Amino acid sequence: MMGEGEEICAPRARRMSGGGRAARVATRSAPLAENLRPVRAGMPGGQYRPLTEVGMAKIHASALEALEVIGLSQAPASGVEILTGAGAILGDDGRIRFPRALVEDMLAVAARDITLFARDPKFDLHLTGSNVHFGTAGAAVHIVDPVTNSYRDSTAQDLYDAARLTQNLDNVHFFQRAMVCRDVIDNFDMDINTLYACLAGTKKHVGTSFCDPAHVKGCFDLLHMVAGGEQEWRARPFVSNSNCFVVPPMKFAEESCITMEACIRAGMPMLLLSAGQAGATAPAPIALAIVQAMAECLAGVVYVNAISPGHPAIFGTWPFVSDLRTGAMSGGSAEQALLTAGCAQMHRFYNLPGGAAAGISDSKLPDMQAGWEQAITNTLAGLSGLNMVYEAVGMHASLLGFCLESLVLGDDILGQVLRTVRGIDVTEDSTSIEAMKEVCLGGPGHYLGHAQTLSLMQTEYIYPAVGNRMSPKEWGEAGRPLLLDRAIARKNAILDKAGCQVDAQIDAAIRAAFNIHFR
Repeated sequence: MMGEGEEICAPRARRMSGGGRAARVATRSAPLAENLRPVRAGMPGGQYRPLTEVGMAKIHASALEALEVIGLSQAPASGVEILTGAGAILGDDGRIRFPRALVEDMLAVAARDITLFARDPKFDLHLTGSNVHFGTAGAAVHIVDPVTNSYRDSTAQDLYDAARLTQNLDNVHFFQRAMVCRDVIDNFDMDINTLYACLAGTKKHVGTSFCDPAHVKGCFDLLHMVAGGEQEWRARPFVSNSNCFVVPPMKFAEESCITMEACIRAGMPMLLLSAGQAGATAPAPIALAIVQAMAECLAGVVYVNAISPGHPAIFGTWPFVSDLRTGAMSGGSAEQALLTAGCAQMHRFYNLPGGAAAGISDSKLPDMQAGWEQAITNTLAGLSGLNMVYEAVGMHASLLGFCLESLVLGDDILGQVLRTVRGIDVTEDSTSIEAMKEVCLGGPGHYLGHAQTLSLMQTEYIYPAVGNRMSPKEWGEAGRPLLLDRAIARKNAILDKAGCQVDAQIDAAIRAAFNIHFR
């Protein structure tokens, strides 16, 4: 980050002063300790609150009423047994209804302040309070080529490349499967390649999903190989299951529920994902869309804790938005930003680790529309204190396309977003007027080159890696570089150096045991 920033800032540094510049550049280029970086994973948000306390209480009351009166249909036989055994009621209409006391009891035992482990502990995600983490997610079926302005089918190699990029992007904190490996025809092989492409590319926390409950065992065989054994896996489970256990409105997804049961028993953290679309599979009013999402995920909390009290689970309320003129999804809209921020507040209302979607662009390319959509939705998500911001980078065409160059550009966006999340540090030192006296009373009349300014260059300010802050003259002298060209160059530089993140012997064993489609 700072190396790229130095390239941009150097002409201005030359105008500051000449003496000692080489030493200052060397100091600024040295890696910062994690606690000194201007932004980092897990900084607390929560400054933005679109819902009032009364509003949150009303949403909660309506969600409980929906669970008692409407309930959910289509639970698998195993789920019926689990839920009714815990105190849910199976009606003559086949719907399972949840008494208020049951929901409250399960909320009392639900896991809080959880850690999502990574294979490298420095990337562990501590989901507590309003700590904010940004990452990928989705099931894009296309790769966006911003050079030819075209779309093609996504492959296992593309997923592996996206994971390798994420490993080297400071502001992307976790990697959940972002695209479908459409070159892998067999569904079991697809699940294996999806999981392994993520693990081979990054040591950050990974999220994955399964096409079929029958595939879970084989995928856990692979996980145990990577972890060094089942005991090691259970001690630090570094993959979570992104589980669409409901089909909105208010129906269980039978196969996903069976998968969820198997993953819980195998020690995998869960993302309880409710992804209704306001105006289509969720109610059109923003508040009522949040009510449905809360009701569905509260049913998931009961389900999980009836199997294993206190099992780590993320309250994954992901309501999306429709453009009501056409019914098409509108992931980059202001309404989407509000939905996500409102969900984040409700997560804190329940004091549960929560996740939702932001950063989705409806634009087909990494253009100005994509920039404003990603910036607005990610900023509101971060400022609302959302623990896990999924789909934050790389997603285009309302989740149909993923762009590697946009992933790189998004790292810059997230850096700026995280800086707003950090806010303004007001301390005795930061409000002391000593520096003002030195500059104004007999000093040079400016703060360029002042010791305080130089000391804060890295710890108070963040600089874009590919964004351009040159003056028009400097930009012309540099050959008029375009933003996309810089993103392509950074992407290629990372991929040229990023190797497999799995030990070579284990990698060879996995490739001998499974049909791996990427190199």
